Amino acid sequence: MNFSAELFEDGWALGAFLLLALVWAWCALTGSWRRLADPVQANVWFGTIVALIVVWHLNAGVRPGLGLHLLGATAFTLMFGRQLAIVGLSVVLAAVMLNGGAHALSDWQPYALSALVTAVFPCFAAHAVLRATERFLPANFFIYVFVAAFFGAAAVAIATGLVASLVLWLASVYPADLLLGEYLPPYLLLGFAEAWLNGAVVTLMVVYVPHWVGSFDDRRYLHNK
Repeated sequence: MNFSAELFEDGWALGAFLLLALVWAWCALTGSWRRLADPVQANVWFGTIVALIVVWHLNAGVRPGLGLHLLGATAFTLMFGRQLAIVGLSVVLAAVMLNGGAHALSDWQPYALSALVTAVFPCFAAHAVLRATERFLPANFFIYVFVAAFFGAAAVAIATGLVASLVLWLASVYPADLLLGEYLPPYLLLGFAEAWLNGAVVTLMVVYVPHWVGSFDDRRYLHNK
């Protein structure tokens, strides 16, 4: 979702930009950027960004700030890790805003807050699901696909809806009863769509082009099984 500038006070925008700047700095310092030195991997990263720009344009919403769209954050994180996925999704959000006519400085005030909710949080959540899967469940191909990619994507989408609702409520943009009644229920349906999109994409990649999925280790999930 893209928050609107008129929904939040300037303090929210400034605080969000400071936090986003810290996240971007962490991504720049710790991300696996050497991977993009490989032309194939770089093309996949940029291609994923382009594909998600198209996906993010397919959105629905009835009130300002209450838009819904598929994220693709789980697949992006499984492919390239949190840092590269966060930067990639930040680019996706910027492209969507530019295409939507965001040119003046005021139009970009809610960018950081939107990025924290729709890019940073989902990538961290997807990474947490992956790490929990690796730690507590057997190293099995189907567990990786169905838990980390399929059910993980649904959980990430629903959790993102909860975080967005919490931000809107804390900022006194919308009352809790409206958010619970009109905004969160569609996120349950979006979770299923997110699960199918991410699960299908990751499954196809680990079968045909496993080197595109950085978190998938043949030795862990396939060898000696």
